[in-house]
Amino acid sequence: MPVEQLALAGGTGYNGPMAEERILIVDDDREIVRLLRSYLERERYAVSVAYDGERALHALRRESPALVLLDLMLPDRDGWEITRMVRGDAKLANTLIIMLTARVEDTDKIVGLELGADDYVTKPFNPREVVARVRALLRRTQRAAPRTPALASGALQMDIERRNVRVRGSAVELTPTEFSLLQTLMESPGYVFTRSELMDRALGYDYDGVDRMLDSHIRNLRRKIESDPRKPKLIQTVYGVGYRLAGERE
Repeated sequence: MPVEQLALAGGTGYNGPMAEERILIVDDDREIVRLLRSYLERERYAVSVAYDGERALHALRRESPALVLLDLMLPDRDGWEITRMVRGDAKLANTLIIMLTARVEDTDKIVGLELGADDYVTKPFNPREVVARVRALLRRTQRAAPRTPALASGALQMDIERRNVRVRGSAVELTPTEFSLLQTLMESPGYVFTRSELMDRALGYDYDGVDRMLDSHIRNLRRKIESDPRKPKLIQTVYGVGYRLAGERE
């Protein structure tokens, strides 16, 4: 894909301090890798690259990046398989994943989110938007220490500092995005969030397509914390508006 279709003239206008986070770009299109790398390094991120799934897995285990920009269609292991492996590895499970996909079918995006991807970007894209998504996701995980280090609401207990969640006393494993969404809901039990408001508070940005993306993350959360995900009692849908967490903080 020609770089001209992806880039817009000009920089990002970032003049902040040196960033410490490492980003791994995984894509077999070397022009896309070159473009994204130049924009991310301009933002002072440390960048590693891999052009296929096998090298990506080696880089993940060797370097433990904070975030991966992961192409869906790779020549060996595809992005879905890599996402599944990352989320199943205790040492890598908290790695943020943004999928890059040239496929426009909603089902492909939803499958990626249900496997544990935090976000997706459809090609062709504006690299400045990708950088904004990266910055927002990383900022979300680096929020200042909360004044309340632990939250409880009904059957849910959350240790924010240790990033642990328990449901009826049993530990559950959440992706970074799932944790942030649940934290946002638990901080305001009973409050009805619109979809865009919930995404903005949890992820730090809003954009077109929020409904399907948020609904996929909520489905994942319900599978992990509800006794019967088909009849959710903890995360309730308020039809025509959004979602709320049932009950009051304990």
